[in-house]
Amino acid sequence: MADLFTKCVEFTRAREIMASGLYPYFTEISSAQETEVTIEGRRILMLGSNSYLGLTCHPKVKAAAAAALEKYGTGCAGSRFLNGTLDIHRQLEERLAAFFRKEAVLIYSTGFQTNLGTISALVGKNDTILIDRLDHASIIDGTRLSFGKIKKFAHGDMDDLERILTHCGDNGKMIVVDGIFSMEGDIAPLPRIVELAREYGARVLVDDAHSVGVLGKTGRGTAEHFGLEDEVDLITITFSKSLASIGGCVAGDESVIHYLKHFARPLIFSASLPPSAVATVTACLDIIEEEPERRFRLWEITHKMLEGFKAAGFHTGESETPIIPIFTGDMEKAFMMRKLLFDAGIFVNPVVPPAVPPDQTLIRTSFMATHTDPQLDFALETFEKVGKKLGII
Repeated sequence: MADLFTKCVEFTRAREIMASGLYPYFTEISSAQETEVTIEGRRILMLGSNSYLGLTCHPKVKAAAAAALEKYGTGCAGSRFLNGTLDIHRQLEERLAAFFRKEAVLIYSTGFQTNLGTISALVGKNDTILIDRLDHASIIDGTRLSFGKIKKFAHGDMDDLERILTHCGDNGKMIVVDGIFSMEGDIAPLPRIVELAREYGARVLVDDAHSVGVLGKTGRGTAEHFGLEDEVDLITITFSKSLASIGGCVAGDESVIHYLKHFARPLIFSASLPPSAVATVTACLDIIEEEPERRFRLWEITHKMLEGFKAAGFHTGESETPIIPIFTGDMEKAFMMRKLLFDAGIFVNPVVPPAVPPDQTLIRTSFMATHTDPQLDFALETFEKVGKKLGII
C-alpha cells in the first residue's frame, strides 16, 4: 500500500545542497528590509529585495502603520465578506480606484490570492484563458482553479498568441500577462496584446506586481507606461513590493468588482487585511505621488547597473527594469555564485528549475531607489570578480 509521505522521505536534493554549504533559501534576516540588512551579525548589501522605492522604513509609512495599530488593533478577526471590512479598507479601495483610473477596486489579503481569486471567479468552463509561459505562479494557479481552457503562448511571442486566438472560437477569452516579468525583468508587449484582444474579442488582465511605483509617468504601472489605461480591463497588484506592505488588489469596472465580491473564494474565505497593512499602503501611495524623485532615482540606478553588468560581460537577457537577471548557465554555478557573493557581503537570489527552464538558471538582482552609488560600485566590482572566478564572464 502506497504511503502518501513517501515522496517527502525520498526528497533529498535540498538536504544535499545544505550539506554542501550552498543552500541559499530561508536565510534569516534580523533587521529591516533596507539597502543593507543584518544576517548572522554581518551587514550585507541587499540586492534581492522587491522594495523598489525603499519605503519599508519611511517615517511616514511607519507612523501610519503605528497609528492604525493603535486605533484598530492587530487584526480584523474575520473576512471582508462578513465582519472584516473596516472603513479604512473601503477608503483605500476608493483611493486605489482613483490611482488606477478605474471604476472600482477590491482588496485581497495577499497578492497571490488576488490573482487566484480574480481569475478563478471570472473564467468559467466555457471560457479560455491565455497566459504567457513565464507568467507568475499565482496566475498559473488561478487558471488551474478555474474551469476554463488554459492556453499558454511562448514568452512575449505575439505571433504565437495570435495563432492561439484564431482557434479559440467565440467563447469568452481573457489574456493575462505580467506587466514586468518577475525573474526576467522585461516588460510585456502590451500595445500588441491590446490590439490582438480587440481584434479577437478578448479581455486583458495585467499583473502589475512589479510595475506599480516603477513604470509610467506617475508610477501607475504598465498601462500608463504605454498610454493604454483605457484599454486594459483589469489590473492586479500586490502591496508587497513598492507599497511596502502585504496584500493585493484588482482594479476594473464596477460590475466586475461587484461580481468578484460575491464569487471570489480566496476573498470570501480568508481573513481581512490587517489595519496596519492597509494604512501602510495608503501612506506609500501618498509618497509615490509626493516624491517622484524616488522613481527617477530608481531609473538612474537601473540604467547604471544594466550598463555596468553588460560592460563586464554578463548576460542580462531582455531586462529593462530594476529586476536584472545574471544568467549563469547552470544550477551549480548559480548556487556557487550566490555563496561567493554572500561571503563578499552581497545578498542575491539564485533562481533555478523548476522556477525557470534548466538553461535559464540565473541570479536575480533587484534594486531600490535608496541604494547609494558607493554600494552600486561595490556590487559591480564584486560581481565582476566572482563572475571571472567562476568562468561566467
